[in-house]
Amino acid sequence: MMVSVTDPVTLIDVDPSSSVAPYEQVRASVTALVRSGALAPHTRLPAVRRLAVDLGLAANTVARAYRELEAAGVVETRGRLGTFVVDPSAAEGGGRDEAREAAREYAARMRSLGVSPERAVDLARAALADG
Repeated sequence: MMVSVTDPVTLIDVDPSSSVAPYEQVRASVTALVRSGALAPHTRLPAVRRLAVDLGLAANTVARAYRELEAAGVVETRGRLGTFVVDPSAAEGGGRDEAREAAREYAARMRSLGVSPERAVDLARAALADG
């Protein structure tokens, strides 16, 4: 079953004045839309180039967001067919990998704060040890 959203671009927020990178804003918006149900499983997302033009972003920016979403298990790319929202009930283990998503959110926040990857890992280890 394939569901098409008429205009998901109107649902995606990108603030050019934000300190958060545009690809991260796209990734976070799509993730939030999927979690809220506004983007249902099997929904086809716009093509990278189309979404980039519609949002006024570079195609590489949207492509990076899509790669991050795919790595997090939120979407899957089916070659020329496009990029689709993953059905969490069909995902391995019966749901999304919430730990991976939490780690991605942490990494994005550390990047936005200018924290080095090494320091971010040290901070995470210390927080887990304090547990």
